[in-house]
Formats: sequence, structure tokens, C-alpha cells
Amino acid sequence: MLIGGALSVGLPCALWFAPLPMDLTEKHALAIASFMIVAWITGVLPHAVTGIIGCYLFWVLKVVGFESAFSGFADQTPWFLFGAGLIGMMATKSGLARRLAYMVTSTVGAGYSRLLLGFILSSFLLTFLVPSGIACVIIMAAVAVGVMDVFGLGRGSNVGRGIFVTLTYTAGTFDKMVIAGATSILGRGIIEKITGIQVYWSQWLLAFLPCAVVTILFTWRLVVWMYPPEKEALEGGTKFLRESLAKMGPWSRDEKKSMVLMLIAIALWSTDLIHHISPAIIGIGIGLLATVPGLGVLGQEDLKSLNYLPVFFTAAAIGMGNVLVQTKALNAMTAIMFDWMRPWVANVYSIALVPYWTAFCYHIFLGNEISMLATSMPPLLNFAESSGIHPLPIAMVWAFASGGKIFVYQSGVMVTGYSYGYFKAVDLLRVGICLTVVESLVLLLLVPLYWPLIGIR
Repeated sequence: MLIGGALSVGLPCALWFAPLPMDLTEKHALAIASFMIVAWITGVLPHAVTGIIGCYLFWVLKVVGFESAFSGFADQTPWFLFGAGLIGMMATKSGLARRLAYMVTSTVGAGYSRLLLGFILSSFLLTFLVPSGIACVIIMAAVAVGVMDVFGLGRGSNVGRGIFVTLTYTAGTFDKMVIAGATSILGRGIIEKITGIQVYWSQWLLAFLPCAVVTILFTWRLVVWMYPPEKEALEGGTKFLRESLAKMGPWSRDEKKSMVLMLIAIALWSTDLIHHISPAIIGIGIGLLATVPGLGVLGQEDLKSLNYLPVFFTAAAIGMGNVLVQTKALNAMTAIMFDWMRPWVANVYSIALVPYWTAFCYHIFLGNEISMLATSMPPLLNFAESSGIHPLPIAMVWAFASGGKIFVYQSGVMVTGYSYGYFKAVDLLRVGICLTVVESLVLLLLVPLYWPLIGIR
């Protein structure tokens, strides 16, 4: 923390007064952006606080005007995240998310292999309902802990390690394949803001759906092979799940209302190529409907308990990108971060490969995946434009690469799953590196062969 605090103050001050061959406004914008980036990397302050301080400094130090410094708060992306948070709270509070998790896992069967597949499918399903990887882990972990108790297998068992490392990793990967989590929402927002290209919810889902299928099947077989069960037939698992589902009783009124609202949202999102309504408009609208008395399920206390910090952080990150573009400081960052890539992205196959692994390595040094996108996506898009590369494919590959992780510190989702104590850091490393390689190989086929068929080229 001391080193991070020193760097987050020392580096911006050095850049502010350094005799660099660039315009004064450009240099000052770069200095303040470096404070935000270093503070996000080291975590010396809450990410939202760092972002707001950075926007304030842009304004009070007269780098840009107030409207430009806080322009991210007028962008649709953070408010899309706000709507997604309300939808997730609705699904969780009503019990809909837990009921669906019980239904899926109890349907697939009691054997370890089938149960593991059920957990993976439930995790993927919850991505549409609960746009938070951490919330998905918590919901699924509550089910998994009960199953472990029935099996008589505690921490350290192969079954426990296999199930929990699977829940943790898939929760942090699936929300990159669907515009649901904060990372994919932020990535989409930056792409649209900088390039002006409209990114459809359905198009994003179609682009990564084959990868989702491969990830589900490969993760299932990989974990079964890596962590063979202590008991081949785990008696009592299905009984526990069905009893837990029975205890919930018939569908409540709140669950029915939540399901109707969720189905409306999914139907509109999946058909946005036809009606062209922004996914943000749909997400915010459904989220607000969930708060309407009599129609929704959320009350005043729920709104008070909602975590607004990710909304502020996302807005500040977009605002930083806008300032860097406006002051042309982004050109300097592009030269530093991406010029070495220029000779390596000569064709469509290298576009699928080089950005993916570059983002993967960059993510190792930048622990927070939202910070990783916020600090790297704007210069990446600028690099694509200056290199004559269509920005949409390379940006989607870069955003998706933020899901590839091998260390616990790289995401709050990983920390949450790890905190249950059922697996060790080396387990995440083993599973993570295998899935990262497989997903990279899948992209190597999708980007040049499949994406052009759905309009991404």
C-alpha cells in the first residue's frame, strides 16, 4: 500500500513537471490519467473514489471543462450497469435465482460428473439473471455447500475442489460472453463511445456462443479428469436438491413477477438486431420497472443497499477515456503500449491471437479486470484506427481476454470463490491455464471464419 501510494503520487507529479515534447494540456491529462491507472492497479483507494478524484482533477486543474471531465456520467454505460444491478437484486431477493439453480442441478442427476455439469449450466444460466460474477458465486456456493454436507465431503476433497474451482472460474468467464457483467458492459460502452459502432446484445452473444459451448463441455471433462471423485456414486445429492427445492414451496408472486420481467428483458435483448433498441435502454427500463410498487419486487431499502460504487467507477473510467481522446494524450499512450504489436497483427488470424495473449499478460499486472479494460481499451481502439484495423473484432477479443485468469488476485470473483476454502491457488492456476489456451484456440477459428458471417469483420 505504501509503495502504491508513493507511485500514484510520484509518477503523476513527475509527468506533470517533466520536460516532455508534447502539448501542455496533453501532458497534464496524461499525468492525471497515470494517477488513476496506478491507483487502480495498486488499489490504494476504492476504485470509484480514485475515478471521481481523477475526474475532479481534470476539472479543477483546468485540463478540460466540467462537462468533459465528468462526461462518463452522461454516458449510457454506467446506467446500464445500474439497471443490471437492479435486475440482479430482483432475481436474488425474489428467490428466482436460487430456485432455478436448484431446478437445473437436481434435473441432471446425482453422480459427480452430472452434478458438476449441472453446476456449470446453472452458472451460465445465472449470468443472464444475475449480472454479477460475485453474486453468481455466492448463490451457487450456497447450493454447493449443502451438497457437500450431504456427501460428507468437506474442504480438501476432490469433489469440493472440483465443484468450487469450476463455479469460481466459470462465473468470471461467462459474463464476458454475455453483455451482463460490469466488464462486458464497460467494454461495449467504450467501443460505442470511441468508435461510434453500435454493438448489439444479440450480436455479442452470437459471437461468443460457440466459445461458451466449448467452455462448458471442456471445463466439465477437464475438472472430472483433474479431480476424480472420492465416491463414484454420490448418494443423496439429488434428494437434497429436491428437498431444498420443495422447501421453497410453490412459486411466489415475487418470483413470477421477476421471471416475467427477466423474460421480457431477454426477449428484447436477443432481438435487438431487429428493433435496434439499445441494450442499455432495455436494461435500465426493466431495472426501474422492478422498483415500481405493485409491479416490481424492490423497495426503498433495496435501493439503499444497492452498491453504486461500480456505477461511479465505470462512469469515471469512461470519462478518463473521453479526456484522453479530447486532449490527444491517447496518442502518446498508444505509442507506448501498442506500437510493438503493429508488425504482428498483419492478418485476421493474428488479430485473434496477438491481442488475446497481450491482454492476458497485461491482466496479470493489472489485477482488476474492469481497470484492465478502462485503462487499455481506449488506446487499443486508437491503435486499431491508426493501423487501419477494423476496431470491433480486436476490441471484442481484448474484452473477452479479460476473462482469462490464472491467479486469485486478478478478480473479485476469484477472491470470493477462493474464500470458501475448498480449493487452493494452484487449482485455479491449473484449470485457468488450460481454459485460457482452449478459448484462445476457439477464437482462432471464430474470428476469421465465423464472425464475418454475423457481421463482425
